[in-house]
Amino acid sequence: MSEDDAMDDWAAAMAEQADEEAAEAEGGDQDTDVSVAELDELSEDAPITQKEKKKLDTILDIPVTISMEVGRSHISIRNLLQLNQGSVVELDRVAGEPLDVLVNGTLIAHGEVVVVNDKFGIRLTDVISQIERIKKLR
Repeated sequence: MSEDDAMDDWAAAMAEQADEEAAEAEGGDQDTDVSVAELDELSEDAPITQKEKKKLDTILDIPVTISMEVGRSHISIRNLLQLNQGSVVELDRVAGEPLDVLVNGTLIAHGEVVVVNDKFGIRLTDVISQIERIKKLR
């Protein structure tokens, strides 16, 4: 293959690309059929069918990680390496503000710390609805 043949192929490819871009600018690709998907609205009062209940039963035993977050702080690695016993790290929360309850890193509720039989626990004060959680995923 000579250099002229390679340049002709290159020129043809560039011309084809320019034609495609012009067609898209005029109204899109005519060969592609696009339709809007119709989705059912989520509602909290929708009854669960037997089929849906069976699907739900298959995932109920999957383990998840639940964590409670007191607050966060952004510090440099230099300051991180200087931390030792007795160091205080300032968090982004005010004392008395509710903690975040996270499941696999997703916020699902807010709560307050309680002590039960000499162990820490959390009392949920505000649970985020399923619909709001799904909206946050979008």
